[in-house]
Amino acid sequence: MGILAPNADERVKDVRVGEDTLSVDLVDGRTITVPLAWYPRLLDATPEQRAHWETCGAGYGIHWPDVDEDLSTEGLLRGAPAPKSPAVPSS
Repeated sequence: MGILAPNADERVKDVRVGEDTLSVDLVDGRTITVPLAWYPRLLDATPEQRAHWETCGAGYGIHWPDVDEDLSTEGLLRGAPAPKSPAVPSS
C-alpha cells in the first residue's frame, strides 16, 4: 500500500513584498519566500508599485504591471532568480 501525498495546488493565493523578501502564499498552504535582490525590477520599485500585482497564467503566475515583471510559481519553487541583463557596450 502506497502513501498518497495531497495534490499540490501551486496557484497564487497572496503576495507580500517586504523590504528584503518576496513571499508568495500558494493555494495548497505553502509559502515561498525568496530574496528580493533576485528580482531587480521589484527591488527598484516603489512600495506602491510592488503592492500592485495581479495573477496571470491561470493563477500560476504573478504580474506587476507598473514595473513589467512576471514571475511563475514554478520558477519560484525552483529558486530561479531573474536572468542577468546583457551588458550594454559603452560607446
